[in-house]
Amino acid sequence: MKKILIIRYCPQCNWLLRAEYVAQELLSTFENDLGGITLQPSETAGEFSISCGAKILFDRKAHGGFEEIKVLKRLVRDEVCPEKPLGHSDK
Repeated sequence: MKKILIIRYCPQCNWLLRAEYVAQELLSTFENDLGGITLQPSETAGEFSISCGAKILFDRKAHGGFEEIKVLKRLVRDEVCPEKPLGHSDK
C-alpha cells in the first residue's frame, strides 16, 4: 500500500503557497511511490510539518526553520522508498 503524506501549514502565516510548492515537488519526484499528499491547515500558529502516518518527517520548529526542497525530498525518500536515487538532490 502506498503511503500518504500530510503537509500541515499555518494559514495565519500565509504558508499555503509554500505547502503547495512542496507538495508539487514531492509529487513530481515520487508520483509512482506515494498514494497522495494532503494539505491540512493547522490550528497551531507557525506550524509547518510533513508527516507520514504517525511519523513526523519534518517540523519547521524542531528543525529551526525551513529546509531546502532537496533536504525534504531526502527525508521523504528515506521513509517512502529508501532505494530510490534522487540524482542531484542526493548530493
